[in-house]
Amino acid sequence: MAEPVPAHHPAGHHTSTTERGPFCTARCTCGWYGPARRARSLARSDADAHLSQHRS
Repeated sequence: MAEPVPAHHPAGHHTSTTERGPFCTARCTCGWYGPARRARSLARSDADAHLSQHRS
């Protein structure tokens, strides 16, 4: 199930997290995806870091 990551995101970048078994991965509509994490909070942090790279 995809879970939106609450954040102010730049145009074209919308992140969510997906779970597969015990792992959670952050993904973005631009095609980026983070590493598989066991903790949802770490996947959300990955998504926040990705979004902060694209803020102007």
